[in-house]
Amino acid sequence: MQRTKIIETVKHINKEVTISGRAETIRDHSKVTFVDVVDESGLVQTVTRKQTEVSVQDIVEVEGLVKKRPANLINKDIETGEIEIEIKDLKIISKSETPPIPTDGDGRDIDEDLRLKYRYLDLRRPRLQKNLKLRHKIVSLVREFLNNEGFTEIETPYLSKTTPEGARDFLVPSRLHPGKAYALAQAPQQYKQLLMLANFEKYYQIARAFRDEDMRADRQFEHSQIDIEMAYIKQEDILNLVEGMMVYVSEKLKRKLFKSPFPKFTYAEAMQKFKKDRFDLRNSEKDESLAFAYVVDFPLLEFNKEENRLTFSHNPFTAPKEKDLENLKKHKDLEKIESYQFDLVLNGEELGSGSVRITDPAVQREVFKVMGLSDKKIDEDFGHLLTAYKYGAPPHGGIALGLDRLCAIFAGEKNIREVMAFPISGGGQTSVMDAPTEMDNATLKEFKLKKL
Repeated sequence: MQRTKIIETVKHINKEVTISGRAETIRDHSKVTFVDVVDESGLVQTVTRKQTEVSVQDIVEVEGLVKKRPANLINKDIETGEIEIEIKDLKIISKSETPPIPTDGDGRDIDEDLRLKYRYLDLRRPRLQKNLKLRHKIVSLVREFLNNEGFTEIETPYLSKTTPEGARDFLVPSRLHPGKAYALAQAPQQYKQLLMLANFEKYYQIARAFRDEDMRADRQFEHSQIDIEMAYIKQEDILNLVEGMMVYVSEKLKRKLFKSPFPKFTYAEAMQKFKKDRFDLRNSEKDESLAFAYVVDFPLLEFNKEENRLTFSHNPFTAPKEKDLENLKKHKDLEKIESYQFDLVLNGEELGSGSVRITDPAVQREVFKVMGLSDKKIDEDFGHLLTAYKYGAPPHGGIALGLDRLCAIFAGEKNIREVMAFPISGGGQTSVMDAPTEMDNATLKEFKLKKL
């Protein structure tokens, strides 16, 4: 008999079905035994009056008759609560040892390192199942919206070149080019700009980004972002598109918006009113609505005290306001130069940053210079982009939205690890496989590397 998904068993009352899944709980009442079986679609109660060797977490196949429960025994907490399956035959497909961590409950009281060591068990708990399915739904809706807006999804490389774009790079030594290394892309930033020069006017991807930064509740070594770039646009076009996408996703998931259209504040207004550029517009009770807002007109540059120099406040490709171009050329009042950078904030979190990009190679070189880069360094790190600008660059801009942060907020989670399948621990260890690991001598020799 063909397998029936558990959620579909309610359609087969008084009929025999075959289900397969995991024995979630077992209740032995002497003459009758109840076995709750769960698959990805749901949970159903099965019952037998025969002895069984089944244990909790075993994988089983059950053939049985779907019967309506008496009205006083209906379980309103589950979708199959009006029925149970009277077992005709039960096969144990795979035995399970006693799990080292419980898989019921929300798991928050279990040590994180233990949860991540046995992440495949941790993921069985309903909360995480729900979170990852919500993530899938959000990604599907984002793709649906952007596809309907005429965007093309294009993958860009993970292996790239190390450039000074913010965080530390993860380096990948090259076997074919001893002494040289690739960098894992911190973002698809330069590639998506090059795509605009290649006549792809509307690009997006659900991109992986790699940054060697200290771990926090909203930060991982690798994360996913909704990466978007558009040509022949102005800043308002990007803001309208992203707002439309967030409204679309929110409405499809039946989430209430705090305010629409999204409020917009200049950076100066945000700092004066909220004392920070990521703020929560909701009241002190922090209701469950989604409070989106934009922050615009960021400074182009900010002072880095550690390095004692000016650096970019967003990324080095952000366009300065036209009114400030003369000051940029004269290296005058540099910290007062405004840019076409904008942020999208949600419930007190920075959800994404974007900008209109520089397309004039002379302006781009000047921005690099005020950040202290020599002409030689500029050509080494960004010569490819400056060369590309010489062949006709359309006005363009875009945004990168933190997918993990978005999903965490929608799921009501405070830590993005709770919406990631296999996250990295706070100490930098990967789930299950416990990387990083020592490199043996043979590997070091192959890559022409030496231990310190």
